[in-house]
Amino acid sequence: MQRLMLFMMIGLGLVLPATASAWWQDDWRYRKQISIDTTPQGMPLSQSLGRTPMLVRLHTGNFTFDGIGEKGADIRFVAADDQTVLNHQVESFDPLMGIALIWVDVPQVEPGQRQDIWLYYGNQAAPATSNGQLAFDPDYTLVYHFDGAASAPPRDTTAYGNHAQTVPGTFIDGVVGRSMLFAGQPLMLPASPSLATGPGSTFTFSAWLRADQLDGERVILARREAGNSLLVGVSQGVPFIEVNGQRSQPGLPISQGQWQHLALTADGSLLSLFVNGREATSLASALPGFSSAIAIGADVPGMHSTAQGEGQGAAAAEDASGQDEAQASSMVASRYQPFIGAVDELRFSKVARPAALILADASAQGSESKLVAYGVDEEQSGFGFGSLGFLLKAVPVDAWVIIAVLVGMMFQSWIIMIRKSRSVARVSHSNEIFRELFERVGTRLELLADDPHLPQRLEDSPLWRLYSVAVREIRTRREQGADTTAISGATIEAIRASMDGVRTRELQALGSKLSTLSNAIAGGPYIGLLGTVLGIMVVFLGTAMAGDVNINAIAPGMAAALLATAMGLFVAIPALFGYNRLVTRNKEVGADMRIFVDEFITRLAEVHGEDQTPGLPPRLDARVEAKHATV
Repeated sequence: MQRLMLFMMIGLGLVLPATASAWWQDDWRYRKQISIDTTPQGMPLSQSLGRTPMLVRLHTGNFTFDGIGEKGADIRFVAADDQTVLNHQVESFDPLMGIALIWVDVPQVEPGQRQDIWLYYGNQAAPATSNGQLAFDPDYTLVYHFDGAASAPPRDTTAYGNHAQTVPGTFIDGVVGRSMLFAGQPLMLPASPSLATGPGSTFTFSAWLRADQLDGERVILARREAGNSLLVGVSQGVPFIEVNGQRSQPGLPISQGQWQHLALTADGSLLSLFVNGREATSLASALPGFSSAIAIGADVPGMHSTAQGEGQGAAAAEDASGQDEAQASSMVASRYQPFIGAVDELRFSKVARPAALILADASAQGSESKLVAYGVDEEQSGFGFGSLGFLLKAVPVDAWVIIAVLVGMMFQSWIIMIRKSRSVARVSHSNEIFRELFERVGTRLELLADDPHLPQRLEDSPLWRLYSVAVREIRTRREQGADTTAISGATIEAIRASMDGVRTRELQALGSKLSTLSNAIAGGPYIGLLGTVLGIMVVFLGTAMAGDVNINAIAPGMAAALLATAMGLFVAIPALFGYNRLVTRNKEVGADMRIFVDEFITRLAEVHGEDQTPGLPPRLDARVEAKHATV
């Protein structure tokens, strides 16, 4: 029982608002705990990610959007030391829809750890500090979130400013915010020094893709210059890498109409293609040198491969006798169809990103990420508010009165259960000690009464008190001159009556206060229901007076009203379990007392019984039997 009470107290402590640790700055009223979990309980990683732009996806299921500044301007991310401010970029923030997408620059992500950061907000005077140039490390040379105006080319988040030159399609919902829908025209990226690559240099390209058509050979990325070419695409749904006409071996196909993460890395001697964070194929080749423009979603317009390096297309050009150079080039270009589908979160890096980071991006940027976990919201005072706090704020005064009554009943019942459980435990332990001593008494029934230390040692034992009253009855009669060597049946019955009286009082003491638990079991839910009814009445009355019947207007009040019923059940359920447990243990103690009374009276009749009379126990002293035999 004590363990049960301890567990319930711990559970109540977890439900109650948690106490916050050190606060970063007093000007920020609220904060929220966010954990990056690379343990087996989250997203297990085998390698360090290093510096990582981590996506924080806020929605009404993990964030309240109350008390935060306009467009999330007051958002700050602070490391676990409550001192180090982390760079971040707000990609989108819509409190009406209840969704926000924020990129946080986490300095180091190690495997097998749970790293906490804090999201601070609630400072209306704070200026916006969202900055994608700082949120993404300098090795990112291009990052498109596709979060700009619908008619404008996508803009680069990084400091390199590699903004797109064309608008190939429309914007639609993607994996992370908005994405671009391609319908046959390429997205042209500028020929800038930051996007140039030297021969054998390192490079990373990654994006989320939704392929709506997989027939034929379709280009996802194309770059051509001075006879060199780099193509990334899908052939009959199978992703491939092609460098100067040399193509990678086929890997696993991608699925049509589903979002999948695609990444290409070049480490100087090997190009690897990843699908959903797993390596799908590779090509043993160095990356050629490029300083030209890059096409996304189709081949480079007006650029055609040379006869030496486009595989089957080049062979077709050589065999096309009598055709001019333009026709041969047209044959080469016709091999590749444009990508039809959507692209989201397009990135270029001038380094080869590790496979662990690509896997983390593919796993953490989706809606079902286990890498990022969200804790409770806390107020500057140190008490959490979150969903529970806003629920408590919506509770009306009359419901608070009911809840206060229920809280009083809860603590009263818990105190009674704890005290009664300890009392019964002491009684059972003392009874065990007395049992062991009484088993050695034999026919010397008054032996234990002569030990001066036993009364203190056995003060919690009702069996000792039954024994004491029986011995006291025998000695009282002896002191009054009665012959106790041959006790009559009437005297034995009188002693039994005295023991029964003590047993009744002991049972009453064991059962005391249990009626309070009965009241908590029976009355708690009804009192809680009363609070719920009153709360719902207030909610509907206020709604009718305000003329607002939308769900957002009545849901908080309804939830707060139901809190009273939940509190009533929280009072009744532990009391029910505790009551049943105490009644069972009391019955066990009562059975021990009844058995002891029968045993003691039987031994008394055996040792001091005068004769067998109706109502006496069947076991008599051998001397009494001999006397009757003589007669």
